[in-house]
Amino acid sequence: MIASSLAIARKDLRLAFAGGQGPVQAVLLGLLLVFIFSLSAAPGDRFSAQQAMAIFWLCSSFGVVLIFSLLFRFEEENDTATALLLSPLPVQGLWLGKTLAGLLLLLLCQVFFFPAALVFLGLDPGENLPGLILMVLAVDVGLCVLGGLIGAMGQGQGAKDALLTIIVFPLQVPLLLGGIRIGVGLMQGASMAGVSDWFGLVLAFDAVFAGAALFLFPHVFRGE
Repeated sequence: MIASSLAIARKDLRLAFAGGQGPVQAVLLGLLLVFIFSLSAAPGDRFSAQQAMAIFWLCSSFGVVLIFSLLFRFEEENDTATALLLSPLPVQGLWLGKTLAGLLLLLLCQVFFFPAALVFLGLDPGENLPGLILMVLAVDVGLCVLGGLIGAMGQGQGAKDALLTIIVFPLQVPLLLGGIRIGVGLMQGASMAGVSDWFGLVLAFDAVFAGAALFLFPHVFRGE
């Protein structure tokens, strides 16, 4: 299943960057949000660490919706969903491939979001950059696991984007809250042990929804 999942991920990434498009919409929306929020501060004022982290994860949350709308649009535009279902590829491998492609695209978006937050929001990573990177990866995995499952629920529906938006945002709340609290703690000098409870919440979310996605994805992708 790993080999087939990597093949799906490569296919989706190749299509995503065809014509030089990539996750351009997600990047532009995130940068626009950072810039607009930066205008809400009075001249000389600084955003708190909590405010800056909240804006960073808000950009990432919107980015996930746009990214998975793009990834699941490929099967609709090329009418290949039925072919994938009839192929020897395990359906769970399709979900894993979509999730991996979405994770890489989200990380690419955050490569732009994070410097923008540093410049416009005064985000200060402090001295615990490795811990922040680990936190971003843990939260991103949960966001993409969820995005891959919810994206399949809207497969073939005209209201797919609305479905993604309505369902995915409330489910993201524990992940986003964990990302904000861990990020603030690490930037304020807390150790990894000091934020272990929030890390536990994020990892538990990742595990629960990954298990749910492996079980539910074949049913929702087939429209059962």
